[in-house]
Amino acid sequence: MRYLALLFLLLALPWGAAYAQAMPYFADPSARDIAPDLGPVASIRFLTTADFPPFNYRDKTGALVGYNVDLAKDICVELKVGCTIQAWPWEQASKALADNQGDALIAGLALTPENGAQFDFSNIYFALPGRFVTLAGAAKGFDPAALAGKLVAVRRGTTHAEFVRRYLPKAKLAEFDTEADALAAVAAHRADAYFGDGLRASFWLNGHAGCCAFAGEPYFRPDLFGNGLAIAVPPGRDAVRDAINSALVHLKRDGTLDDLYLRWFPVGFY
Repeated sequence: MRYLALLFLLLALPWGAAYAQAMPYFADPSARDIAPDLGPVASIRFLTTADFPPFNYRDKTGALVGYNVDLAKDICVELKVGCTIQAWPWEQASKALADNQGDALIAGLALTPENGAQFDFSNIYFALPGRFVTLAGAAKGFDPAALAGKLVAVRRGTTHAEFVRRYLPKAKLAEFDTEADALAAVAAHRADAYFGDGLRASFWLNGHAGCCAFAGEPYFRPDLFGNGLAIAVPPGRDAVRDAINSALVHLKRDGTLDDLYLRWFPVGFY
C-alpha cells in the first residue's frame, strides 16, 4: 500500500504540457569520465516493485511502468547490455536482491545506515525536496521570512512540519491529515502557504492550474527529507555499480534524464 494513494491521483490527473523548469543535476558535471569495465556485465537484472507510483507501478493494462522502469531501460540501452525488469512485493524485494535473484534494485530503497550495511548504492539520481506553495499571485518575490505571524499548512507529523517549527518559529502552523487537505487550505484562502513534499505538491498543482504555484526555492535537507533515490546493488558488485553510475552521467549529458523528468513530472518541483 506504500504510496498507493498517489497512484489514483496520478492516473486521474489531466497531464498537459510541461512547465518551464530547471532540470536537476545530481552528478558532478566536472567529474572525469571513466569508462566502466563491462566485461563482467553482459546484462543487468533489475528488481523493482509495483506499488510506488509514479516511479514503478502497473498501469490499467497491468504493464509495469514508471520513471524507474524507464530509467532502468535507458541505462541498459546506454550501456548496450541486456536488461530484465522484474517486480517483487515490497517486503520481499530487498531479500531477493540479497539472495542474488537480481543485480540491482531500483525501487526507492532508503539510504539508511542499515541498508548501507547490507547493500552498495549507485550515485543519487533523484532527490525529493521540500517546497512552499502559495496562491499564484503571491509566489513571485516570495520570502519565507514574511510568513512570520501567518498560517502555514502542513501534513501532520511530517518532517516538513518539523522544518517549519524549527526554521520559521514565528509562523503559525496549521496541521492537516493529508497533503491534499493542506494544499486545499491555501487554495481556499484558509492558509497563507503550504510546505511539504515537492513531488506530491507537483501532482496537486497539475490538477489545480492557475490557482497556486511553487514559491521560493527547493529545500534539500537529507537530515529531514532523506538523501534521495539511488540504485542498490549487492556488495562486491562494483562492476555493475560503476556501469550504472557511468550510464547516469551519460544520460544526463545527452538530455535523456531531462526528457525522462519532463515526461513523468510536467510540473517540476526543482
